[in-house]
Amino acid sequence: MKKGIHPEYMDCTVRCGCGATWQTRSTVPELKIEICSNCHPFYQGGGQRFVDTLGRVDRFTKKFGTDYFKQTKSKQAKKKRR
Repeated sequence: MKKGIHPEYMDCTVRCGCGATWQTRSTVPELKIEICSNCHPFYQGGGQRFVDTLGRVDRFTKKFGTDYFKQTKSKQAKKKRR
C-alpha cells in the first residue's frame, strides 16, 4: 500500500436521534444518525408505526384532510356497483 493516501482509521462514536450511543471504528470521529436498531419499528416489533422526521405525513393531512382514503374507497365502491 502507498503511504499517505489512505484515511486514518480511528474510534468513532455513533449517536442516534433517540439518544442511544455506541463505539465503533470509522474514518470519521463521530456519526449522527436518525434511526437505529433501538428505535426502528422493524426491530422493536412495532408493526405499522411510522417515524416521520420531516413532517411529510402532517403536510399530507393538511393538504388532503383525514378523509382522503375514505373518499377513495367510496369512489371505488361506486365504480364496482356500475
